[in-house]
Amino acid sequence: MPPKGTRPTSERVREALFSSLESFADLDGARVLDLYAGSGALGFEALSRGAAHATFVEADRRAAEVIKANARELGMGDVLVVNRAAEAFVAAEGEAFDVVFADPPYSVGDDDLAKVLRGVAGRLAPEALLIVERASRSAEPGWPEVVEPLRAKRYGDTAVYWGQVRSDG
Repeated sequence: MPPKGTRPTSERVREALFSSLESFADLDGARVLDLYAGSGALGFEALSRGAAHATFVEADRRAAEVIKANARELGMGDVLVVNRAAEAFVAAEGEAFDVVFADPPYSVGDDDLAKVLRGVAGRLAPEALLIVERASRSAEPGWPEVVEPLRAKRYGDTAVYWGQVRSDG
Protein backbone atom coordinates (compact mmCIF):
# COMPACT_ATOMS: atom_id res chain seq x y z
CA MET A 1 0.00 0.00 0.00
CA PRO A 2 1.44 3.40 -0.95
CA PRO A 3 2.09 5.91 1.81
CA LYS A 4 -0.78 8.28 2.55
CA GLY A 5 -0.58 11.43 0.44
CA THR A 6 1.39 9.83 -2.40
CA ARG A 7 0.06 9.57 -5.93
CA PRO A 8 1.71 6.48 -7.40
CA THR A 9 2.09 6.31 -11.16
CA SER A 10 -0.77 4.19 -12.46
CA GLU A 11 0.09 0.74 -13.76
CA ARG A 12 -1.10 1.76 -17.24
CA VAL A 13 1.15 4.83 -17.34
CA ARG A 14 4.10 2.96 -15.83
CA GLU A 15 3.82 0.16 -18.40
CA ALA A 16 3.57 2.63 -21.31
CA LEU A 17 6.44 4.69 -19.93
CA PHE A 18 8.78 1.70 -19.63
CA SER A 19 7.78 0.30 -23.02
CA SER A 20 8.77 3.65 -24.54
CA LEU A 21 11.90 3.86 -22.40
CA GLU A 22 13.17 0.59 -23.86
CA SER A 23 13.12 2.17 -27.33
CA PHE A 24 15.21 5.16 -26.13
CA ALA A 25 17.72 3.56 -23.80
CA ASP A 26 19.08 0.35 -22.41
CA LEU A 27 18.44 0.19 -18.68
CA ASP A 28 21.07 -2.52 -18.13
CA GLY A 29 23.60 -1.05 -15.72
CA ALA A 30 21.87 2.36 -15.63
CA ARG A 31 22.03 4.69 -12.66
CA VAL A 32 18.51 5.93 -11.96
CA LEU A 33 17.24 8.88 -9.93
CA ASP A 34 13.61 8.81 -8.77
CA LEU A 35 12.83 12.38 -7.62
CA TYR A 36 9.66 12.92 -5.58
CA ALA A 37 9.76 9.14 -5.25
CA GLY A 38 6.49 8.67 -3.32
CA SER A 39 6.04 4.89 -3.31
CA GLY A 40 9.22 4.37 -5.37
CA ALA A 41 7.32 2.58 -8.14
CA LEU A 42 9.33 4.11 -11.00
CA GLY A 43 12.73 3.41 -9.46
CA PHE A 44 11.77 -0.14 -8.49
CA GLU A 45 10.44 -0.80 -11.99
CA ALA A 46 13.74 0.44 -13.46
CA LEU A 47 15.69 -1.86 -11.12
CA SER A 48 13.50 -4.81 -12.09
CA ARG A 49 14.33 -4.07 -15.74
CA GLY A 50 18.09 -4.10 -15.29
CA ALA A 51 19.13 -0.75 -13.77
CA ALA A 52 22.21 -1.18 -11.59
CA HIS A 53 21.40 1.49 -9.01
CA ALA A 54 18.49 3.66 -7.94
CA THR A 55 18.48 6.72 -5.73
CA PHE A 56 15.05 7.57 -4.34
CA VAL A 57 14.52 11.14 -3.14
CA GLU A 58 11.43 11.67 -1.00
CA ALA A 59 10.74 14.55 1.39
CA ASP A 60 8.07 12.74 3.43
CA ARG A 61 9.78 10.68 6.15
CA ARG A 62 7.06 8.01 6.28
CA ALA A 63 7.12 7.52 2.51
CA ALA A 64 10.94 7.27 2.58
CA GLU A 65 10.70 4.58 5.28
CA VAL A 66 8.19 2.64 3.15
CA ILE A 67 10.60 2.78 0.19
CA LYS A 68 13.41 1.44 2.41
CA ALA A 69 11.20 -1.37 3.69
CA ASN A 70 10.07 -2.24 0.16
CA ALA A 71 13.68 -2.33 -1.06
CA ARG A 72 14.57 -4.78 1.74
CA GLU A 73 11.47 -6.89 1.10
CA LEU A 74 12.12 -7.01 -2.66
CA GLY A 75 15.80 -7.80 -2.11
CA MET A 76 16.86 -4.80 -4.18
CA GLY A 77 20.59 -4.35 -3.72
CA ASP A 78 22.03 -1.04 -4.86
CA VAL A 79 19.44 1.37 -3.51
CA LEU A 80 19.85 4.69 -1.75
CA VAL A 81 16.86 6.37 -0.12
CA VAL A 82 17.33 10.07 0.61
CA ASN A 83 14.78 11.67 2.93
CA ARG A 84 15.15 15.19 1.61
CA ALA A 85 13.30 17.72 -0.52
CA ALA A 86 14.04 17.39 -4.25
CA GLU A 87 15.19 21.02 -4.33
CA ALA A 88 17.82 20.41 -1.67
CA PHE A 89 18.99 17.13 -3.22
CA VAL A 90 19.58 18.57 -6.70
CA ALA A 91 21.36 21.62 -5.26
CA ALA A 92 24.07 19.38 -3.78
CA GLU A 93 27.03 17.95 -5.66
CA GLY A 94 26.88 14.27 -6.41
CA GLU A 95 26.87 11.43 -8.88
CA ALA A 96 25.51 11.58 -12.41
CA PHE A 97 22.45 9.63 -13.49
CA ASP A 98 21.52 7.97 -16.78
CA VAL A 99 17.76 8.18 -16.24
CA VAL A 100 15.92 10.67 -14.04
CA PHE A 101 12.25 10.36 -13.19
CA ALA A 102 10.58 13.47 -11.76
CA ASP A 103 7.02 12.85 -10.61
CA PRO A 104 6.25 15.86 -8.41
CA PRO A 105 2.98 16.23 -6.54
CA TYR A 106 0.46 18.01 -8.74
CA SER A 107 0.63 20.94 -6.31
CA VAL A 108 4.25 21.70 -7.30
CA GLY A 109 4.10 24.78 -9.51
CA ASP A 110 5.74 25.28 -12.89
CA ASP A 111 8.45 27.61 -11.54
CA ASP A 112 9.34 25.30 -8.66
CA LEU A 113 9.58 22.31 -11.00
CA ALA A 114 11.71 24.29 -13.47
CA LYS A 115 14.09 25.17 -10.61
CA VAL A 116 14.45 21.48 -9.68
CA LEU A 117 15.01 20.50 -13.32
CA ARG A 118 17.71 23.18 -13.67
CA GLY A 119 19.33 21.80 -10.52
CA VAL A 120 19.27 18.22 -11.74
CA ALA A 121 20.83 19.26 -15.08
CA GLY A 122 24.26 19.15 -13.46
CA ARG A 123 23.65 15.56 -12.36
CA LEU A 124 22.80 14.20 -15.83
CA ALA A 125 25.20 11.82 -17.56
CA PRO A 126 25.88 12.31 -21.29
CA GLU A 127 22.75 11.32 -23.26
CA ALA A 128 20.75 10.92 -20.03
CA LEU A 129 16.98 10.83 -20.20
CA LEU A 130 14.84 13.11 -18.04
CA ILE A 131 11.23 11.95 -17.73
CA VAL A 132 8.68 14.20 -16.04
CA GLU A 133 5.18 13.15 -15.04
CA ARG A 134 2.59 15.88 -14.45
CA ALA A 135 -1.12 16.51 -14.48
CA SER A 136 -2.24 16.73 -18.10
CA ARG A 137 -3.68 20.18 -17.37
CA SER A 138 -0.18 21.43 -16.38
CA ALA A 139 2.17 23.18 -18.76
CA GLU A 140 5.11 21.39 -20.34
CA PRO A 141 8.07 21.48 -17.96
CA GLY A 142 10.59 24.29 -18.23
CA TRP A 143 13.49 22.22 -19.55
CA PRO A 144 17.07 23.13 -18.61
CA GLU A 145 19.21 24.36 -21.53
CA VAL A 146 21.19 21.11 -21.72
CA VAL A 147 18.00 19.08 -22.26
CA GLU A 148 16.29 18.66 -25.63
CA PRO A 149 12.54 17.96 -25.37
CA LEU A 150 11.77 14.66 -27.13
CA ARG A 151 8.09 13.93 -26.74
CA ALA A 152 4.96 14.34 -24.68
CA LYS A 153 2.23 11.77 -24.20
CA ARG A 154 -1.06 12.09 -22.36
CA TYR A 155 -2.75 9.27 -20.47
CA GLY A 156 -6.06 10.61 -19.17
CA ASP A 157 -5.25 12.96 -16.26
CA THR A 158 -1.52 12.33 -16.58
CA ALA A 159 1.05 13.66 -19.04
CA VAL A 160 4.55 12.26 -19.44
CA TYR A 161 7.26 14.50 -20.92
CA TRP A 162 10.57 13.20 -22.21
CA GLY A 163 13.83 15.08 -22.58
CA GLN A 164 17.39 14.03 -23.31
CA VAL A 165 20.75 15.66 -22.72
CA ARG A 166 21.72 17.40 -25.94
CA SER A 167 24.56 15.71 -27.78
CA ASP A 168 26.06 19.14 -28.48
CA GLY A 169 25.95 20.26 -24.91
